[in-house]
Amino acid sequence: MIIKGLLRTESKFCLRYIARGLTTKSPWDIVTGVCVERLPVVTPPLNDIQKKYKELLWTMEVEKSLKSDHEIRQENDKIQAELLKNEAHDVDLDAVSKITAQDFEDAASEELAQFKFASIETEADKKGDKTTSDRCLQRHLVLVTPVKLGNDIKTILPQGRWKDGETLRQTAERVLKEYCGSNLNVQFLSNAPCGFYKYKYPVELQSDGKVGAKVFFYYANYKSGVVESKDKAKCSWLTRNELTEILPTKYNKSVQEFLIQETF
Repeated sequence: MIIKGLLRTESKFCLRYIARGLTTKSPWDIVTGVCVERLPVVTPPLNDIQKKYKELLWTMEVEKSLKSDHEIRQENDKIQAELLKNEAHDVDLDAVSKITAQDFEDAASEELAQFKFASIETEADKKGDKTTSDRCLQRHLVLVTPVKLGNDIKTILPQGRWKDGETLRQTAERVLKEYCGSNLNVQFLSNAPCGFYKYKYPVELQSDGKVGAKVFFYYANYKSGVVESKDKAKCSWLTRNELTEILPTKYNKSVQEFLIQETF
């Protein structure tokens, strides 16, 4: 009871502190950025540790599992074949005349040998089109858009200023809709930010006592739909390496801290 009381008190204190920070006039603009990530559609290649773990699971499965119907059928076929060879009277002729388990296995192996996997290279990959999420199916892709920062336009994550009366999560949802339209379906994974970044404005742009912006990042998984905006041609879905090439260095470092790094 004492611990619950302390936690409840601390929670209320934190909420009051955050509310006071948002409502009190601050020299920093509160900005929300949205990281929309499309997860791999096709399973990426396994690294060495994953391969060893897969082999371990397979070994445990074989050692602890019961015989399958196919294995039991193979054993019965061998028994019937031995009885038939010895001209025994209790041979099941109906069972012998049917297709054996080995015949079925050979036919299945032949069919598998003729099977060809479809190519994971899409039309967007062939054309080098980065405006669609239908590319690099084995990799994570992050959505970036052109954002006006002062007199410059930077290609970064969608972001916008927090408005009075909104929660940061509501700001994130509004910003994403403003930049990408209502046809892009995503799933936000938390009501709390996953990352943080701040930057100062140039002296000539510091107005109303604002010296810079504090950016709170929210993370969302792409589900379906397409980007619908005036700058659709400029919106891009980028891999980890492409993000490093296009994002500002310090900004990219803050973003990479909350992204899962790829193993290949």
